[in-house]
Amino acid sequence: MMGERRVAQDSLFYEFRLEEHVPANHLLRSIDRFVDLTGLRAYLAGFYSSTGRPSVDPELMIRMLLVGYCHGIRSERRLCEEVHLNLAYRWFCRLGLESQAPDHSTFSKNRHGRFAESDIFRRLFEEVVGRCIAEGLVGGEGFAVDASLIEADANRQRSVDVTEWNATAEAASRSVREYLAVLEENTWGAATEVRPKFISQSDPAAQWTAAKHGPAIFAYSDNYLIDLRSAVILDVEASRSVRQAEVGAAKVMIERTAHRFGLKPHRLAADTAYGSAEMLNWLAEKQKIAPHVPVIDKSTRSDGTFARADFRYDKGADAYICPAGKSLGTTGTLVNDGATLLYRGSTLDCGQCQLKARCCPNTPARKIPRSLYEGARDLARSLSGTAAFEQSRRERKKVEMLFAHLKRILRLDRLRLRGPCGARTEFLLAATAQNLRKLAKLIPIPAT
Repeated sequence: MMGERRVAQDSLFYEFRLEEHVPANHLLRSIDRFVDLTGLRAYLAGFYSSTGRPSVDPELMIRMLLVGYCHGIRSERRLCEEVHLNLAYRWFCRLGLESQAPDHSTFSKNRHGRFAESDIFRRLFEEVVGRCIAEGLVGGEGFAVDASLIEADANRQRSVDVTEWNATAEAASRSVREYLAVLEENTWGAATEVRPKFISQSDPAAQWTAAKHGPAIFAYSDNYLIDLRSAVILDVEASRSVRQAEVGAAKVMIERTAHRFGLKPHRLAADTAYGSAEMLNWLAEKQKIAPHVPVIDKSTRSDGTFARADFRYDKGADAYICPAGKSLGTTGTLVNDGATLLYRGSTLDCGQCQLKARCCPNTPARKIPRSLYEGARDLARSLSGTAAFEQSRRERKKVEMLFAHLKRILRLDRLRLRGPCGARTEFLLAATAQNLRKLAKLIPIPAT
């Protein structure tokens, strides 16, 4: 028998609790255990006026942003709609049924104002990292560092040749002013003197690059420093998409992690991009960290002549010994980048040597360059192939998996915000969301 049609009727009173309508296994219920914003209002109090109309609750905005980044909701306009409709989102944001979600424009106003001035997103990220450490997810013995390209919100068709672009801070947009402000930083303008071929007028800090082996794009580099035990992100930094800037970002993250959390690893896993002599020396000599990093070595030859590896270095005599047993000395003058010594053979010895055709057939004498940091390079070479190095090489994939999760699950394959500050904000919030999801996955809800 067909049932009767039931028509909803308005009641005078309702008994409704959001808590009862959020499933016990919902992601936000698991994450909520690790989000502590009790000190947020006190921290931000100095950035609000003591007079005027009351503002939107900053805790509400932070919680809404966490919802968006944890669930890959990239549009703040859509985020406001989803929070308005979704009961679980309302529960997480402490927003009752009778309350209205704030307008999407509120986020932009606060992001460029008090949130940027207070660096609240960095503080939030570090508090979550501290919780990961307290829960035992961080070992501290081994770290890994890497960077990934994130496409900028810049139109390739509206770029100009770098020689034609000019801007002054007084008449520039916000993203241009941010670009001019970071020109002297090692992770931005001071990373390299090489200027890109094109520059975006709307976001000049974005780097013109074809590193993805496809059409060139404007992009930023998202740099991660992770702990190898559970792949917790210990630090994140935005930078230009050039190798020198990414290496500079790695140094900043290692030093900041040591200062903020007192963590310094015994070994660092990274790819060849971090294998320069200067970086290896910084790790081995200054930080006392074993560099599990492939060495950048351009000394190999493909023409059949002797490579630098065929010459033996005599540390006591500070000279190279060639395959014929002759000595190559140096005057001590630094060449090239100011960190390289040049060892030269005798013209007389090389001229009458029977191996000249296999050594220096086109020059009077053989020359061997040696970096001032060759000791660190030798240390990295000696570690290569060891069981610990192979373990680091395998574990290094964890940071690559985090970037895949960032782009495929959290949908951060293209930035919405412009300028260095916009990139930092998005990268910090995304890394915070990834760590919160890690906590929710690895720390089960206690049975009641």
